[in-house]
Parts: sequence; C-alpha cells; structure tokens
Amino acid sequence: MRENWRIKVSVVAGVSALAFSALMAAPAVADDAASSLQEVQMPAGVKIVEGLAPVVGADAPSLEPEADAPFSAAAAAKAAPAANTCLGSTAAYGSKGCFQHNGDIVWAGDTQKDGMSAAVGVYTDYGRAAEVCINKLGVNTWATCNKDYRETGNVRLRVFRYDGDTGKFYQPESWSGWIPVDGKY
Repeated sequence: MRENWRIKVSVVAGVSALAFSALMAAPAVADDAASSLQEVQMPAGVKIVEGLAPVVGADAPSLEPEADAPFSAAAAAKAAPAANTCLGSTAAYGSKGCFQHNGDIVWAGDTQKDGMSAAVGVYTDYGRAAEVCINKLGVNTWATCNKDYRETGNVRLRVFRYDGDTGKFYQPESWSGWIPVDGKY
C-alpha cells in the first residue's frame, strides 16, 4: 500500500514538472516567422532610444547564430569577463541583443530584411524605468545604446521587432536572464 502511494506521488510530481517546463519554455527562433508576428503591448512611459552605429574599429558581436554560443558560455564561466565581452546574448526572429558591461552598452542587431527594426528592451532589478534600444540601421548591422546603470544592479534584455512606421513592437520575442551590470557572475 505504501509503495503504491510513493509511485502515485512520483507520477504526479513528474507530470507537474513537465507541465511547468512546457509553460516556461522560450519561443524558438524561426527563419520564416514574419507571418506569425503578433503585437506586443508595451507599458506606458517606456522610453524609445534610437541606437547609433558602433564606433569604427569597435569589437562588435557576431550576428551569426552559432558564433555567439561559445562566446556567451565562456563569458558566463569567468568571474570577470573581458571589457568588450557581450553578455546575455539573446535572439528572436530578426533580432539579437546583448549587454557590454564596460560602458553599459546595449547592442541591438538586425538579422532579417523585413522592413522592421531590431529592438532590445532593457529592464533593471532596482526600479529604473525600462528603455528600448532600436536599430534603424538596416539588416546585418549592429546599433549601440550607451547607458549608465547602477553598478550593483542587474539588467535583463527583451529582444523583439519594431515597426517604425506604426510605432508598434512585435513578437516573437526572447528574454535574457539577469545580467550583472559590473559583469561579475
């Protein structure tokens, strides 16, 4: 009798964990997701900042999907990554984003020629108003937004698309985890 109870509890726990993981799964990046774009409602007062072209000679992150995987893993494994390391690399259809802790630079990369811009929202864990860095420079480019965040805080990135003609944001979107502003994990 006791054995059956343990089996039932184990089954219920396993099903609960599976259901929770299905709910929390991030959307996959798709090459042909343009037809499935859905509008994202942004909170009132979100500041939109137009990104600038990176400084000539700046070490820009790669726009290639496979190139950032080891780069991000290496950055997370170090206690203090190099000054130009781009942390929290996050991608969704047509957009990539990351955070450079030295200088508090947000990078927004446009990876899809679809008439929209890459958008990277930046949220803090200490109450600073959210801002969105927009890349209007075109496909296969990076734009940067130079910010000044509290060194003891963390930022979180939200990557999605922006239509400058309508002023609306669109899914699919993707979120990074919390990234320490000082770059120390």
